[in-house]
Amino acid sequence: MTNASYRQFCPVAMAAEVLCTRWTVVLLRELVAGSTRFNELRRGVPRMSPGLLSKRLRELEAAGIVAREPVPGSKEIEAYRLTQAGRDLQPVVEAIGMWGQKWVETEPSLENLDAELLMWDMRRNLNTEPVPRERTVIEFIYPELPEAERTWWLIVEPDRSVDLCHVDPGFDVDLYVTVDLRTMTEIWMGLRSVSDAAERGALVPVGPRRLAATMQAWLGLSPFARQEKLAG
Repeated sequence: MTNASYRQFCPVAMAAEVLCTRWTVVLLRELVAGSTRFNELRRGVPRMSPGLLSKRLRELEAAGIVAREPVPGSKEIEAYRLTQAGRDLQPVVEAIGMWGQKWVETEPSLENLDAELLMWDMRRNLNTEPVPRERTVIEFIYPELPEAERTWWLIVEPDRSVDLCHVDPGFDVDLYVTVDLRTMTEIWMGLRSVSDAAERGALVPVGPRRLAATMQAWLGLSPFARQEKLAG
């Protein structure tokens, strides 16, 4: 998978040759989280070039970690799914994330703000149970960002599917949430609560009281938010 062999029989070294190339573990995070199509994976790793993404997928396929299969009803679209070897990596990826949440300092983490990645993760982890059964549209506004990155829509459909739009979907908005990107990222990472941000005036929800009041419940958090951060 890489020409930079450690030339050691140790299983750690052998596994590192497969897993420790740039972007590979982050790509595995997306596959473990359930992304299967190329464009879904791109949204989860927006700063990874399409060419490098294709290369890493080929390498993972060659290593027996992912397998390509056709999407039902389409002859041209393929999905990437974890094999048994790939699924066995889930606790490894989760352990790396928990370690990072626990020991990596907060400030360096928050220097890497990314609205697209944040909203994609929020869509994936949104808890639809507290959301009304009819279509519900939640508009997030990050006023400090350039206009092209400022507004995002989460749409919860009656069948409980969740869509993310970066272009106005044309539906009536049920709840407007105005918040700065750093604060929203802190909430997502479990470093700050919705109520705390609202009390500080850093997060302003406008819409039905019940939907605004249950935001902490339906928002969902990073899978690693439950890990207490010990680094400053």
